[in-house]
Amino acid sequence: MYAIITGASKGIGKAVAEKLAAEGFDVAICARGAAALEGTARGIREQSPAARVLALPVDMGDKQAVLAFADAVRREFGEAPAILVNNAGIFVPGAVHEEEDGHLEKMMAVNLYSAYHLTRAFIPAMKSAKKGHVFNLCSTASHTAYPNGGSYSITKFALLGFSKNLREEMKLHGVKVTSISPGAVLTASWEGFDGPEDRLMEPADVASMLWAAYNLSAQAVIEDILMRPQLGDLG
Repeated sequence: MYAIITGASKGIGKAVAEKLAAEGFDVAICARGAAALEGTARGIREQSPAARVLALPVDMGDKQAVLAFADAVRREFGEAPAILVNNAGIFVPGAVHEEEDGHLEKMMAVNLYSAYHLTRAFIPAMKSAKKGHVFNLCSTASHTAYPNGGSYSITKFALLGFSKNLREEMKLHGVKVTSISPGAVLTASWEGFDGPEDRLMEPADVASMLWAAYNLSAQAVIEDILMRPQLGDLG
């Protein structure tokens, strides 16, 4: 039994990979930065010695690299994944009318197309097995427009739409689909934040919610998880 987690070198992806390995899963993880990814893999192996860990550096904005990662995972693990976590993404604030040309395309490639291509690579096997759970890491920006959201918000709205559509397609085939939409989490996206740390959620909070959603009975699914800091969104 194994899980795939993208964008797993730090933040939410790392917390999810650590949690699933601790719960007995083998894990296939990827991220763009090879050094940070290897550090995550080393930490997982130390904390969960029984877990098999496949860690490959991947540019998730490159379709062919995404498909090559999928092929490597299939060679390593063979069967369909129990869990697929589409977490890879980049956050760049900016207004639509001020962004440089091509910015939306770059954001879409990482924040949406990576999830689309990787899911398409594994969903036939999950469908045939009549089990499995796809988690897409969306955002509160998937639900509510805000100033300076720009292309980031556009891509997150699109990822939520992808999740909803996939859920409808898979619900008769035993494959669950859940979108997780966190607000401010203490990750690299909030580097430089000079407020108190208790204004931000922890990556482990998101990992815990994912694990809780996964552990429902076969006849139940949480379609969308919306998470915010207890004191509300940050402006």
